[in-house]
Amino acid sequence: MVSDRRVGYLEQLEHELDTRGLVARVVRTRSGPAFLRVVNPEAASLAEDVTCAPAPETKDHYFWWSWGERMHRVDDVGGAALKLAHVLQPLRR
Repeated sequence: MVSDRRVGYLEQLEHELDTRGLVARVVRTRSGPAFLRVVNPEAASLAEDVTCAPAPETKDHYFWWSWGERMHRVDDVGGAALKLAHVLQPLRR
């Protein structure tokens, strides 16, 4: 089933983010697709919801930012986690 495959990719990313100190949990909804809620525990206002779906021009799956932009390939969870950690990092002054 396609949704199980997508949830599996999200769970892989969840594990990778947990090892990097971010809080991540797969959220399954009744009315929409599953997504990964990612929060920086040092600054809870820094959060992102990541989805997983194929790109329109291919059947390859990708992680997607909440605003609908393609983020990263699902076969490189380390790269996706690095991008998320960068975006959710508080500004240092």
